Amino acid sequence: MTGDTRRHDDARRHDDARRGDDAHRYDDARRPGPPAGDRSAAAVPHQAPTPLGRLVATVERLRREVLEAQAAADGRALVELAKGILIGQLHCTPAAAARQLDVLCRESGMSPLELAADIVNQASRDNVSEIAAEFVERTGAGTGSGSGTGTSAGPAVRGGDPADRPSTVAVRLRTAESGVLAVAADTQAVAESLLTNALGPLGAVAVAVWAAEPDGSLALAGHAGFPPREAARWRHVPPGVSTVARLALGERRLVTLTDMDWEGLPSVGRAEWPDGGRIAVPTGTGGRIQGVLEICWPQPLEPQAPQIERQVEALAELCARTMDAAPPHDPAAADAVLPDVAELIDLAEGLQDPAVVLTPVLDSDGRLADFRIRHTGSRFVDPVGRPRGDVNGALLLEAYPLAAGESGLFDIIERVHATGEPFRAERMSLTALVDQIPLTSVANISVSRHGSAVLLIWRIQDETARLANLLQHAQRLGRIGGFEENLVTGETTWNAQLYDLHGLPPTAPPVPLRELPGYTHPDDSAAVGRFLRAVLRLRRSASVNFRLRRPDGITRHIRVVAEPVLDADQRLHTVRGAYQDISAQHWTEVALAATRDQLAHTEAESAERTRLALQLQHAIMPPTPPAIEAPGLRVAVRYRPAEIEALVGGDWYDTVVLPSGLIMLSVGDVAGHGIEAATGMVVLRNALRGLAVTGAGPAQLLSWLNTVTHNLAKHVTATAVCGLFDPRTRVMRWARAGHLPPVLVRGGEAEAFPLIEGLLLGALPDVTYVEREVQLEPDDTLLMYTDGLVERRDSSVQESLGHLVHAAATAAGDLDGQLDRLLAESRSDTDDDTCVIGIRVG
Repeated sequence: MTGDTRRHDDARRHDDARRGDDAHRYDDARRPGPPAGDRSAAAVPHQAPTPLGRLVATVERLRREVLEAQAAADGRALVELAKGILIGQLHCTPAAAARQLDVLCRESGMSPLELAADIVNQASRDNVSEIAAEFVERTGAGTGSGSGTGTSAGPAVRGGDPADRPSTVAVRLRTAESGVLAVAADTQAVAESLLTNALGPLGAVAVAVWAAEPDGSLALAGHAGFPPREAARWRHVPPGVSTVARLALGERRLVTLTDMDWEGLPSVGRAEWPDGGRIAVPTGTGGRIQGVLEICWPQPLEPQAPQIERQVEALAELCARTMDAAPPHDPAAADAVLPDVAELIDLAEGLQDPAVVLTPVLDSDGRLADFRIRHTGSRFVDPVGRPRGDVNGALLLEAYPLAAGESGLFDIIERVHATGEPFRAERMSLTALVDQIPLTSVANISVSRHGSAVLLIWRIQDETARLANLLQHAQRLGRIGGFEENLVTGETTWNAQLYDLHGLPPTAPPVPLRELPGYTHPDDSAAVGRFLRAVLRLRRSASVNFRLRRPDGITRHIRVVAEPVLDADQRLHTVRGAYQDISAQHWTEVALAATRDQLAHTEAESAERTRLALQLQHAIMPPTPPAIEAPGLRVAVRYRPAEIEALVGGDWYDTVVLPSGLIMLSVGDVAGHGIEAATGMVVLRNALRGLAVTGAGPAQLLSWLNTVTHNLAKHVTATAVCGLFDPRTRVMRWARAGHLPPVLVRGGEAEAFPLIEGLLLGALPDVTYVEREVQLEPDDTLLMYTDGLVERRDSSVQESLGHLVHAAATAAGDLDGQLDRLLAESRSDTDDDTCVIGIRVG
């Protein structure tokens, strides 16, 4: 052996030893320490070791040495991968690549693992490289030494944890990738490598790799960190059991559970870490999910940064490589008929229902874009009417674009392809375009995954089955039962609804028509007899309503409709018909009839009360009484009842010449409507007329009338205006009790009397009223009225009174014409009675 060869071998051994030491240092720096509260033998130096303690320590030491050896092996694999990249780029020998790697380490001040990860990142430009670059960008790194992505030791995240430096992220992920590639056929070894190299530095204590089985169950394909007995208990999870892994599988995304005790979902290792956090992420490629990667933390998990979630997703992608080969990305390879697809095509041909075999179509990034129709079964019927040849080989969304619409068929197929869980549904709506017109049909759907392909089976309900199903539901909802009776053979056929109507079990013999009188109420026997004679003797269609007495003692109201069927010789051969339970309808009609009678009686009473009230009101106050002629005074009255006759009001007016020669003028309004208001009005009007004979003034008259209202008229309140006019002096004294003031029209101008104090009648037992005097002149017109003339819901009283003053000033002509015009121009909208008194001074 030459000297150069020996020097080369010594250098290679030196490099290997250095790389091994670096790998040991990397693993020791990132391996999680003993958990809090650990009280091992090493923590108690004064306690003498026992034989069992020595054995436990030996096992722990051997386990630690195995993990260190695995980590060192994974680190050496990463370094060898970087050396291979240098050989390919520099076209040099392995020894030269090793020397070049050693030179780069000394110049950059980086460890061989960090430099190897940087070289692989630069060469691969894959998902792991993107994660490292994103981590550097988010943490503001990239200003230190080194010339590659993620090589500088920038600011650490989460309080300066060295495991989260950008350079360390790339090292951990690349080391884990090397370990996975080294043991790709052993999922258990992959799980251990992931926990040791990548997840342990993040604080995780256990990892589980679940495989999604075709029947919807989950199998524990690999695990690390869990006790062996616990892992054995969870080796198989049946379909339908809600776990953390199934939650991620169903949602098809990364799921973070901060606290297992709070979330309440079962999973492996929950007894060891009851309040720990979990992250579960589906593993798969090309839109197909092979399983789930579940990671366990011993304590509640705080919200993770997006870059940490990206790291976990990258590890899940690495894990998917060991579970199943990804679908081919090459279009030419994708069009090849795989063995499982060929078997599925044979299966589709053996089915009695239309079937379609679908295979996934991936885009340039390896994501699922569509499904290709690889085969249509021999019984395939296209809803649009196209032949099988036009559909075979086409993309699903191109052939049936509405599959991505409201029906959600494409989403269902995508979910089945991703998770492997079959889907079945009855009476699902399928829509297809026929000449740009969407037509919908109802079918039973079945979707299942077989290997890398999906089998879609549907059965469209034919018209006969659909109509039969529709008729059955219609008969059930209408409580209708059909029958057919063959008079030649004596055979009678009933459907299930007719047995329910008769209260008979399905095994009981049907009741022939001739025996129907035996089940009929005696009062209806005559009607049933006429029905049977019309059908059986006169051979005419007929119907009858009767009361059916059932064997359980219940009586139901039934309608029977029957028609005879004649043979070729015009002889009666068969009778067909139907029974309908009309009990609810019968009792509804009875109740409606009673209600109508009660309503008619109530309406008659109400009409009579209204008629009497109107008669009473019109007898006291006719709508247009004759004008009153008095010395030096002319009085005209207009009374307009409410537009709704039922609302009989309490408005009144009165003009009377007193024995003293004075003329009393009064207007009032009793609150409310109806007979009570009308009778109250009569009491107050007559009381005021009687009190006026005493010769008292208006204020005193209203005070006495208030006493009458408060004590003699029950629950009555009213407003009123009372005036006494002296024809000799043309002086009018007036007082008001809560009423609107009179309006004086003089010389083409109008104004309302000043508003004086005066509480409405009936509010308090003792009230003192104020009166005022007004000197009237010849040709003056004085208007006294009720609020029905001016009141509006959308205006104030002052606004309405102003409108009346303006209308009174412009209303020229004689007194009768002036009052008629005021009524015609009234803007009132309260549907109340209206009373107006016009006084023209001579």
